[in-house]
Amino acid sequence: MTGAAASGAAAGQAVVEIAAPDIEAYRAGNTGVPYVTAFDSGQPGPHVMVAALVHGNELCGAHALAFLFERGFRPRRGRLSLAFCNTEAYLRFDPKDAAASRFVDEDFNRVWDPAVLDGPRTSVELRRARELRPYVDTVDLLLDVHSMQTATRPLMLAGPLDKGEALARQVAVPELVVADEGHKAGRRMRDYGGFGDPASAKNALLVECGQHWLKSTVEVAIDTVLRFLVAAGAVDAGEVARHRALPKPPPQRVIRVTDAVTVETPDFAFAGDFVGLEVIPAAGTVIARDGVREVRTPYDQCVLIMPSKRLAPGLTAVRLGRFVA
Repeated sequence: MTGAAASGAAAGQAVVEIAAPDIEAYRAGNTGVPYVTAFDSGQPGPHVMVAALVHGNELCGAHALAFLFERGFRPRRGRLSLAFCNTEAYLRFDPKDAAASRFVDEDFNRVWDPAVLDGPRTSVELRRARELRPYVDTVDLLLDVHSMQTATRPLMLAGPLDKGEALARQVAVPELVVADEGHKAGRRMRDYGGFGDPASAKNALLVECGQHWLKSTVEVAIDTVLRFLVAAGAVDAGEVARHRALPKPPPQRVIRVTDAVTVETPDFAFAGDFVGLEVIPAAGTVIARDGVREVRTPYDQCVLIMPSKRLAPGLTAVRLGRFVA
């Protein structure tokens, strides 16, 4: 076991199998926005962006962008932008306390509401979101690369709109696609502006690649990013094949989220050691208690999506969904 892994295990957190890549070489970028680099093909096509480090302790996206930089990927059509987002949080990452650098002041992925972005309050994350916002406004297709607290299977979060699910099916991975509304605590970048407008041609996906610090999560991130670039028309499948063989993916299945359980009291506790994707057979099963309130499954064969270990009032504890044809 490495020193980082040993320290993580000793602290009771998941083992940290991967290092945080050095992103200093990408600080200046070439767009006027720090840590954002763009490559323009000179040919007509969409502006495609891959975003990493929306949460500073989710390393797989940084590895995926480093892979693209190191392999010299360039778009055949349109414009490709590679963005390291919450860099202030990321630069505080410490494998001995690997969960601590998710954000500095607040969750970067809950501030993407125009009323919040235009409002008077400030934070490290809001300043960075405001810096990125004019650039994000020019993006046609976005992939936001994330990872999860528990070692559950990768998920593609396609949002609530048909266009998101359609793009997820074009990417064809991961196997499980989650159609969801997001969080009461605030709007995600993947739902911002035209991405969340059914009348807009803009589109976005958020991929959860696996547990934060596993080597396999990096592999999922790279695989998904490459397939996304092909689906977006930025690169050809043959270009990807020169760098990495992509195995045939299994048929996708969709889980439609019907309910999001929001923590109401400091005394929220799950009724079991859930890690995600558990299917609860019977409606009315108690899955958690929130003070005196019992949280029960609303229907048979209820799927638990990403149960959280962050259980403060106002945050999402778990989402509930069902498999659809």
